[in-house]
Amino acid sequence: MSLPPAINDFAVRVCAWQRRHGRQHLPWQNTRDPYRIWLSEIMLQQTQVGTVIPYYQRFLERFPDLQTLAGAGQEDVMPYWAGLGYYARARNLHRCAQVLVAEHGGHFPPDSRAIAGLPGIGRSTASAIAAFAYGERSPIMDGNVKRVFTRFFGVHGYPGLRAVEQRLWGLAETALERAPDDLDMTAYTQGLMDLGAQLCSRGKPQCEACPLASNCEAKRLGLQRELPEPRPRRTIPDRHCAMLILHGDKHVLLEKQPQSGVWGGLWSLPRYDSSHALAEACISQGIAVPDSGRMATFVHTFTHFRLHIEPWMVDVPRRAAEWLPEQSWTPFELLPHIALPAPVRTLLEPLPYTRKA
Repeated sequence: MSLPPAINDFAVRVCAWQRRHGRQHLPWQNTRDPYRIWLSEIMLQQTQVGTVIPYYQRFLERFPDLQTLAGAGQEDVMPYWAGLGYYARARNLHRCAQVLVAEHGGHFPPDSRAIAGLPGIGRSTASAIAAFAYGERSPIMDGNVKRVFTRFFGVHGYPGLRAVEQRLWGLAETALERAPDDLDMTAYTQGLMDLGAQLCSRGKPQCEACPLASNCEAKRLGLQRELPEPRPRRTIPDRHCAMLILHGDKHVLLEKQPQSGVWGGLWSLPRYDSSHALAEACISQGIAVPDSGRMATFVHTFTHFRLHIEPWMVDVPRRAAEWLPEQSWTPFELLPHIALPAPVRTLLEPLPYTRKA
């Protein structure tokens, strides 16, 4: 595929558009602090800006700098991430902070290659941190940016495939090589993100407002809806479980999840393969499960599977001993401060605990 002459001023046009029309006042902008930039980049992975902003602000109130985060326990960190999803990000964030303090003197390395060697940081995120914090001239390639490059250069194939992704990285590197020496890397990097989020959207691209439209291959060929090509269809498996909401004496029984897994490190409700297994576990503790305790089944969708959850609400007159070492009777009033998965928190809403304002 030959490169269009327009690649020579690609970066210049992106910068000019960003300064006039891009986002300028997000909480993590207008700073060179790599800690704040890193936190925003991790939170923004697979999560929309509007969702991230309140989490970002609360997180910084509790962990204002790298040293505070590194010195905290994971049990302290997870409640400030609960509900944001993709919890491995939070575990890696905490581990990365500890590595930076222990091995880098509490500072981020000054270049993207070294940053990419830290826990939970890939090439694109490392380049974004280095560009925003240090002005490093290195390309990024997140989901929004892939869409911009795929359409502008007319790249076919699913961008998640290694060969297609390598092609996109090569184009991104060439665009920077052809850019002026004094290119504003903050405006360029933010501009690519803003173009993908604001104009070159997946469903309704606003080509009439795009600074790249006059040379965009997808627009020229009318392929805006076809590019980027979607992930090949695959069957998402269904899984089923029963969850026990066992409560009494203003306490509810929670169970700490293992570090690995989609809810790793969070507290959840005791989970069983079936309602029969749940009832047998209760009976073994001398607890009857009434038919009236069954709640409506609902589905929670993860990236790789759908979980069908059948909840059972069981009230006991007094607390018994924990059934397993990883379980704990938790007072209702502490629930707002505990790291719980979003669907579990929703299930616990009928309990009369004091919600955090």
